[in-house]
Formats: sequence, C-alpha cells, structure tokens
Amino acid sequence: SCLVLGQLSAQYTDYNIVKEVRVHGKGVVVSAHPLASEAGSLVMQKGGNAYDAAIATQYALAVVYPQAGNIGGGGFLVGVKNNGEKFTLDFRETAPQKSSRDMYLDKKGNANTDLSQNGHLAAGIPGSVAGFYATLKHANLPMSVLIQPAIDLADKGFTITEKEAKMLNSQMKDFVKYNQFKNPFTEKSIWKAGDVLVQKDLAETLKRIQKEGLKGFYEGKTADLIVAEMKRGNGIITYKDLTNYKVEE
Repeated sequence: SCLVLGQLSAQYTDYNIVKEVRVHGKGVVVSAHPLASEAGSLVMQKGGNAYDAAIATQYALAVVYPQAGNIGGGGFLVGVKNNGEKFTLDFRETAPQKSSRDMYLDKKGNANTDLSQNGHLAAGIPGSVAGFYATLKHANLPMSVLIQPAIDLADKGFTITEKEAKMLNSQMKDFVKYNQFKNPFTEKSIWKAGDVLVQKDLAETLKRIQKEGLKGFYEGKTADLIVAEMKRGNGIITYKDLTNYKVEE
C-alpha cells in the first residue's frame, strides 16, 4: 500500500487485494481491505496500540469498504487490558424512539421485509462513531490522528478492483432509488476496475468528527443532515435519538 499517515502519497493505486502478511514490530492488523489494514499498521508504528489500530482501521474501512464497514452502522469490540481485564463494548445500532413492534407488518399482519431491509425506515441510530470514542480511552493517540488516513482516502480517492466495480454496478438502481441528491456511487454510469472512488461529502463528515468529536456527528451539521434526510424519506430517526445514543460496556 502507499498509504502514508497524515500525508497523501499519490492516489491509492499501489496495492493489491491479496492475502499477505507484513511484519511491523509486534502488532498484527487484519481487516477486509489492505488500505484499512495499512492505516491500522501505520498508527501502531507511530506509537499506537491495538486500540489505536482498531479505530484507524475501522474509520478507513468506512471509506474503502462501504458495503460493510461504515460510520452509519455499529458493532462490538471485545478487548483485553494490559492487566488482563476483559471488557466488551456494544455500539450496535439502536431503535429510534418512534419505532414500534409492528412497524414492519403489512395490513394483514405479514412481515414486509422490504421495509425492514431497505430505505429510510430500515435505518437504526448509528453507533460506530460513539463506539470508536468509547475505545479511545484505551488508546495512545488522539482521534485527530487516528481518523486522518480515512479523511485522506475519502478526499483524494482510491482505486477499486473488478469485484468492487461489479458490486457498485449491481447496486446502481438502488443508489438512484434511495437518494434524491447526487452521490459518489453514481458518479459513473458503469464502474470498472482501476476507477477512482472519491467521497468528498464523507471526507467533510469525517473532518467534522475530527474537529468537534462526538458532537461533530451526533449534533450540529451532520445530525441536521441526517434528520433532514429522514424527514425526506419518511424515516423516523430524530435529533434527540442521535444526541441520546449511548455505548454499553
């Protein structure tokens, strides 16, 4: 990979999606994308520990692996402290206050899986960003450093593989159907291997987190944008839902 922490080294074209092992000191970083793994590895080289690597890797995955890793979702972290104490963070998505038991049933009482899986009503309150900040107390480096590789990847772009191009092409109708505004995934009518995916709006979202912390996501401009989109698409996540989100340990 050509990823350089805090500094862009050309565009991210010099990497291969292959299983390989690179030795960097005493740590091991594993993820679904080499650029994300490189982000984690590099922060460890800068003095970070496993938790620094986890945060940097997850933020980078939000950019280079949008089909799975993203700041609009959530997850779990299982960790062990230096003294051997084990802990788990639960930062999965939670249900909005306006949700109800029967919200995905049709008039006949049958499950409407389209409502529960697609579109605005299917979205839960995102927990990823809160989870990364809950992890930060175990890390060595500040969030401003850990999030920078992801910002670079989103702002300058990275090349996609043939498989990633096919994935984007297969979802093109949904990208158009569920988005009123132009988005980076519809930048090309047909994606192909070697194309560069640039995500400027995501970069700006990440910059707000970098500058304002949790409030840069769960409050302020980003929260306003989320709520506005929910209202546009008949979703039910509110500003209060976002500000009230809590990580469980």
